[in-house]
Amino acid sequence: MSSATTNIESLQHEARVFPPSKAFAEQAHIKSMAELEALRAEASADPEEFWARFAAGELHWFKEWDTVLQWEPPHAQWFVGGKINISDNCLDRHLGTWRRNKAALIWEGEPGDTRTFTYQQLHREVCRFANVLKKLGVAKGDRIALYMPLIPELAISMLACARIGATHSVVFGGFSSTALVDRINDAQCKLVVTADGGWRRGKEVKLKPAVDEALKETPSVQSCIVVRRTGSNIQMESSRDHWWHELSEMVDANCPAEELDSEHPLFILYTSGTTGKPKGIL
Repeated sequence: MSSATTNIESLQHEARVFPPSKAFAEQAHIKSMAELEALRAEASADPEEFWARFAAGELHWFKEWDTVLQWEPPHAQWFVGGKINISDNCLDRHLGTWRRNKAALIWEGEPGDTRTFTYQQLHREVCRFANVLKKLGVAKGDRIALYMPLIPELAISMLACARIGATHSVVFGGFSSTALVDRINDAQCKLVVTADGGWRRGKEVKLKPAVDEALKETPSVQSCIVVRRTGSNIQMESSRDHWWHELSEMVDANCPAEELDSEHPLFILYTSGTTGKPKGIL
């Protein structure tokens, strides 16, 4: 047996315990192993009551659910009849609290630039982009492909989609145009959000050219929004392509979150496709 295999198998039988400092433990939601075990026992004894208590106490609901769990093996539906929105819970519910002016997103990019958004600032940017999507005809139930570098606009796009009930599909920026075609067509995406390019290991990775190639074979796509990240020269098709910053200047920062069913589709994540056609997980 190789040492690599031995190391991997040893992780399945880890017995070491790394106790936190007293100061750290006192600030944690779960302050001890005993408290954790008690929580597990409570969840095991009455799962529906356990999760209902946390859902009611930790989340904001527009309408409370009628049934905690509708279980018809192998299918489970949670909080049936409830109305909620993840974007609202990530942002809006904190705006009336001390978190309003605390950092919600701290980003450090390559080659070393940084940006920080408070909850209030992030809420404003998410609402603006949600209004951009609506202005381009995106509505609840539509699918949006995100083919982007790791920049704040990626998180903003995800939260904006959730805000209006659009389902997003993140496609790794290192994938080829062919891989992008497969995922866009399978989800029947209405719009693509991308960037001119990104930075990886000190080199520019061009993204928009791959999107241009993919959109030749993706008839469902009506619009493409482009973030200016690297500043490289790219082709922009006037009837289809739009700059993120230009559209954002044309809308306001007020966009109430849609009241969505508890199991409304949030995102589609595809497998790598190395063993066949990519499979989407909803």
